[in-house]
Formats: sequence, structure tokens, C-alpha cells
Amino acid sequence: MTEASPTKRALLAIQQLQAKLEALEAEKHPPIAIVGMGCRFPGAETLDDFWALLHAGKDAITEIPGDRWNLDQYYSPDPSAAGKMYTRHGGFVPHLHDFDAAFFRIAPREAASLDPQQRLLLEVSWEALEQAGISPHRLLGQSVGVFVGICGIDYWHQLLQQDPSTIDAYLTTGNTHSTAAGRLSYLLGSTGPSMAIDAACASSLVAVHLAYQSLRQRECDLAIVGGVNRILSPEMMVNFCKAKMLSATGRCHSFDASADGFVRSEGCGVVVLKRLDEALGDRNFVQAVILGSATNHDGRSSGLTVPNGLAQQAVIRQALKQSRLEPQQVSYLEAHGTGTVLGDSIELEALGQVFGASGTDRAVNRPEPLWIGSVKPNIGHLEAASGMAGLIKVVLALQHQTLPPHLHLRQPNPKINWAQLPLKVPTAPTPWDAPRRIAGVNAFGFSGANAHVVLTEAPAPESAPLLPYPLHLLTLSARTEPALRQLVERYVQHLQRHPNFPIADLCWTANTGRSPLPQRLAILTDSLPDLLQKLHSVLQGTPAPGILQGRAQPTAPALQIHYTAASQPPTASTRYLSPDTAAGQLPDIATAFVQGSELTWHDGDRRYFQQTVALPTYPFQRQPCGPIPAP
Repeated sequence: MTEASPTKRALLAIQQLQAKLEALEAEKHPPIAIVGMGCRFPGAETLDDFWALLHAGKDAITEIPGDRWNLDQYYSPDPSAAGKMYTRHGGFVPHLHDFDAAFFRIAPREAASLDPQQRLLLEVSWEALEQAGISPHRLLGQSVGVFVGICGIDYWHQLLQQDPSTIDAYLTTGNTHSTAAGRLSYLLGSTGPSMAIDAACASSLVAVHLAYQSLRQRECDLAIVGGVNRILSPEMMVNFCKAKMLSATGRCHSFDASADGFVRSEGCGVVVLKRLDEALGDRNFVQAVILGSATNHDGRSSGLTVPNGLAQQAVIRQALKQSRLEPQQVSYLEAHGTGTVLGDSIELEALGQVFGASGTDRAVNRPEPLWIGSVKPNIGHLEAASGMAGLIKVVLALQHQTLPPHLHLRQPNPKINWAQLPLKVPTAPTPWDAPRRIAGVNAFGFSGANAHVVLTEAPAPESAPLLPYPLHLLTLSARTEPALRQLVERYVQHLQRHPNFPIADLCWTANTGRSPLPQRLAILTDSLPDLLQKLHSVLQGTPAPGILQGRAQPTAPALQIHYTAASQPPTASTRYLSPDTAAGQLPDIATAFVQGSELTWHDGDRRYFQQTVALPTYPFQRQPCGPIPAP
């Protein structure tokens, strides 16, 4: 064998060095997977509701409800009227003071002092973890980061206005922003970074950026990122009217000539993040991938609350650099789009300069215009949670490969140079056609903070040959019997909408991705139609073979369950399920679960299930939970 020439050896060494450099660079910029989501937005109780609202082009803005304040007392169409607001509208989530305090082991008196923002955050975070197929009780002692965008203080203000005799020991812990994040970490028993972020309307997108960085730097192995806002008192609404920030028409007309301000709104959005390689290795449900993010400040601009176009350009360019992308690779941009003539024009001019302005030296060779839109005309401006609403909208659009229509665009804003900017607004549901779907999400706050996140569609899950198991076990549990029944109802509805669900994926996710609770149900099944029939039998109260139900006992022993290709004899605390032994052992496992055993499932051979899937989340049994009246 002839020895390679010096030139060939040098080329080989260069190639090896280049490969090492690329590997090091990739390690510095690991993509981050979105593996779970949850939301509670105006007009949308669930993610499915939210997508239906977006796709149908619905406007969820309503008149301010009576459980907030006496609207007639504070309303005046005259902007100069002292102590009055000139708007009657906003985006609201119902059941303001309803909360399942018992589920979260919070005493009624403490719950009454708990800011409704914290209550909402607890529920939606739990739902996001379940949607990810991650059992919350498995996070005890784990390095889980919690990052919460929050800036409202309405409830604190209301409580302090009451008689001092109503102040109790829970006022501070129930209302400071730090405990919004800290309470969630405490509930889970997690040990990673935990912080609240107040960057005004950029809060939740800055929270995403900090979580992204924390995962990249391995400060945590999982991150829960939320944004939350609740509107309870009229004072802030009056203040924004005095600053002429709000829309007098009560509608957000982003990019339109009639834009006259934003519409205040409330809600909560949560995403669960994980390093992509680990998410794929654990067969998580990857819903989208964050490629990069950035945040900065306007600096000394023309005014504290005035957007700075150059700073917005800089933060977008930095996020693209972090993503190792060129501007022309981005095909959709979820704009902040507050619906003010000045703010919209500054933002869109910045987008045009980054993503291509024809006829200038900064022109980018774009094969197609950049699609732009904003969620604010649909649900209003969620302030601290607004960036999260935009992010979740984009993830849903990526999943459905469709751009939802942008509302209320009738006459484009004349201050925006549409002829020179390569921007296009979808006014009807539009197929999202691109070689690789990549989007940016923009946010800025009146404190001068800017944030930008770049994301792309999830990779297709790898298929692998699975073993044919003749029998499967579905386990469900709840804190109360009514909650368990409602959970069964949700499964029936879900399976009717998704009749082709892989039965192994469904059972694995339900068995491993939920915390075990006292009221328990186990169903042995061989197919999806059989499972659906047995769920109906549970609702009808009809006994049927393969259905076991009961209340867990605290003394039941734990069991380790291994799916395996080869048969192995069971031990006192371990069961091995092969295609040959599953039918014989699963009935005993079902009985143990109903009696109270905690089951830990393993699929070491990776031959039972393909990946975790999105399943119905827990039905909270909310009760009124308002402030404690004076004694």
C-alpha cells in the first residue's frame, strides 16, 4: 500500500481539523427543542382552541367584564377626562378567581392571597409538562430551570387598598414576582435556576432567551418558560389612556392606516424546553426547535418608551448570527405589532432593513417576500405574556404548515414603505411553503428592552421496528372521582378526533407522563377501538373485563416494569414484559396500580413505543378563591 503524499496528508489533516472546529462550533450552538406547551388565552382554553381561533381569523376582544370593575364609573369617550379611560374593551380569560387550590396543596386562606397570575401560571405549567409527556413528580431534585415573564401588580394593589386587618402572612409570598417562579420550582422540588423577568412587554421572550442560554450552558437540563398577565384594576388602564397608548376603537389594527393604539389583554403561555439531542434520544414529542435568540436595549434613544429601529435591527441580526442563518432563509416573522402608527412603522422598517430592502445597498436576495403577521389583532396585547403568545402561535403554524390570517388589515399603514420592503401579510389561511420553514418572533417593551427568537419546524421522528405486543395497559389517575371522570371524557373526545393514534405511544405517554394520584383507573386493551369502547363503559358505569378502578393505598409496593424482547422471570419488585409474557403479567400490574403501587416504566430495547404524544391534560376542579373579607 503506497504512502499518501505530503500534500494529501496535509489536506487530510486540514479536513480533520475543520471537522473538529465544526463539531466545537455545533457544541457552542446546540439547538433547543420545544417539547411541551400550554396556554390560556382570550377565546382559547387549550392549544387546539388557540389554533382554531387563529385559523378561523377570530377576534376574541370583548367589553371589559363586570368582575373587573364598574366600567361605566371609569369610562368616558373624552381622553382628557380626569380619572377616566376612553376604551371599553380588552382581551380576558374567564373565571378570574377560580382555582384548584387543593390540587396544588395550597390552603384556602393562602390561595386567597395568591395573585391570580400565580394561580394561572401553576395550572398552565402543569398542563405544559403533561403535554410534553413529562411527569411532574419525576422532576423532584432535578436540574429544571424556571423562567417567568411577569410585570403586573394589580392584585397586590387591590389587597393593599383593603382594610389593613385583611393583611395576612401570605400577602408578600403571594404577590411578589420572584415567588411566581419560586413557587413553581418549590412545587416540583426542582433545583435549577429560578427567576422572574420584568422587561415590560418583552418579558416572556427575554425569559425564553435566558432559558435558551441556560440550557446551552448546561445550567439546567430542562426549562419551563412562562409568560403571564392578569388585568384586575382600572388604574393601569386609566394610566395607559392618559399616555394615549390604547386603542379608542377597542381593536388592534396592526400595520393598518387606522391603527390607533393597542388593546390590553391577559392570559398565560408556557413552553417546556430541552436540548434537542437529548429530546430526540428520550423520544420526546419535539414540537419545534429554537435555533437562536438575542436581547438588547434601545440605549439613549429619542425617548424611554419610543422604539429604536436600529436597536431592533441589531437584536434580530444577533439572533440570526446565533442561529447561523442568513436573513433570506427566514420565511415568516411574527411581529410585535402593537397597532400604533409610529411603533408599527419603526418595527417594519427595521424588518425591511434586516430581511431585504430592494433598491438599497443592504438588499438581500430573497426568492420570496417575507411573510409577517401579529397575534395581537386576534387576542390583544398580553403585555408580559405577549411574546409567549406569538411564539406559541408560530409553533402551531409550523406544525400545521399554515400561516393563519392577520386580522383587521384593510388599508396598509401609509407610513410604512410597502413598495420598498419585501414584506407580505397573509389575510387568509396560507400554505407555508418553504424548503425549510424558519420563523422569527419579535418583541420589545416600553422600558427599551428588545428580544428576538428564531425557530424552525421539528425534525421528523426516526421510525424503528417495534415488537408486536398483543395487550397494552392504560393507567389514568386523578385527585378526585369527578376529576377522574372528566379526564376519561377528555380521552374519549381526544380519541374520537384522533382515531389512528398508535396504541403503544398513547399508553406509554399516559403511563409515564403523568403524576400518580389517589383515584385510579386501569384499562387492559388490545386496540384503539377496544380502548374507546371501554372508556365509554367507564362513563356509563357498566362493568367490563379489563377495567379496574379504585383508590390508591399508601402501603402498596412500587414496581419497576421493563419492556424487553426476551422473556425474563419476574422478581418481587420487577416485571419484564415481552410480547410473549405481556398478556400474562399486565393484569397483575393493573391490579397493583389501582391498589396504589407507583409504576416506573422502562423501554431499554426501544422496541415498545415510537415517541411520546400529546394527550389530554388534567381537568382542574376549580373553586372560587377570592380575597378574604375583613373580619
